[in-house]
Amino acid sequence: MTAARTATGLDEIKALAGADLGRTDWLQITQDRVNTFADATDDHQWIHTDPERAATGPFGGTIAHGYLTLSLIIPLFNQLLAIEGTSMSINYGLDKVRFPHPVKVGATIRLHGVVESVDEVRGNGVEMRLAFTVEIEGSDKPACVAQAIYRHYA
Repeated sequence: MTAARTATGLDEIKALAGADLGRTDWLQITQDRVNTFADATDDHQWIHTDPERAATGPFGGTIAHGYLTLSLIIPLFNQLLAIEGTSMSINYGLDKVRFPHPVKVGATIRLHGVVESVDEVRGNGVEMRLAFTVEIEGSDKPACVAQAIYRHYA
């Protein structure tokens, strides 16, 4: 999928400060995706990977790992914004991350992104801080809220 918006070069990235980037398409969370993540991370806790046992557990079924939900920010963010005209872009890290509500297998999620700030950094670059909210279709509470930091260099 093509990004809804493109920023070319540092000046266009700077101009995004304060911008609401909108929301992505919905993505369904499948048991296969959860199991693949469990295999990749060696986290096979039954609330994620055992539908039969999880059906009688606290969530009434299996749920996605919080870190799976967090990791999906990356491909979902690519639907919102493409960065071009830079020599390098890096994921600089995360500040606040919370998982207010579990994502049940079968649920659909989407990402809402807001550019909180864009500041110059040494090395002819900018640091972009984004507020991300992973929404769950039909839920008042989000699955994940995170402040992500990216650096882009000319």
